[in-house]
Amino acid sequence: MAPSSEASHLPPLERDVLRGRAEVVAPALLGTLLVRIESDGSRSVARIVETEAYRQDDPASHSHAGRTPRTEPMFAAPGTAYVYRSYGVHWCCNVTVEEEGVGAAVLLRAARLLRGHELVRPRRVAAKQDRDLLRGPGRLTQALGIDGPRHDRTDLLDPRNTVLLADDGWRPPQTAVRAGGRVGVRLAAGVPWRFWIAGQPEVSPYRPHPRAERPT
Repeated sequence: MAPSSEASHLPPLERDVLRGRAEVVAPALLGTLLVRIESDGSRSVARIVETEAYRQDDPASHSHAGRTPRTEPMFAAPGTAYVYRSYGVHWCCNVTVEEEGVGAAVLLRAARLLRGHELVRPRRVAAKQDRDLLRGPGRLTQALGIDGPRHDRTDLLDPRNTVLLADDGWRPPQTAVRAGGRVGVRLAAGVPWRFWIAGQPEVSPYRPHPRAERPT
């Protein structure tokens, strides 16, 4: 996997990349960069290797029932962070996609840390190997210090913010992109809207929901 360029010169991702349907944008985000800027200006840079798509007409999506105070960010302009607490334990970071007013987002499931190990390691003392630092959506947010109170509704394409989606031009070859069922989803479990880069050890293991509805 190609290294990132110097973090201070990374351009933000173009907003137009995020205007397509969620299941199209999700694989397009593979290879893009998630940058976390600390209060002292130091940065962690991670390359996204796994994503999941959700949209309003998808029964597995938080937005399926319409707007609520919790899901309001999913209906915001593309590039907005939707950060929610999963099962009351882990924060999960999503980026909104499609057009404003459509409840669609892509969950950032896993990433490979390229820079900032000295910043991430103290937050992920349980990780025995580098591959486990950002392996799974809860670990990703813990490692980068992303949480709902500080980062929900953040514009991830505004370079003035402390969490950014950036682009150094690298993408995996199409032959390396895989698709399959989403992790832990009870409804629409057979919809192949999880995408990952084949061969990347940071990709999280697939675990189906114990009560997942199977296709008939």
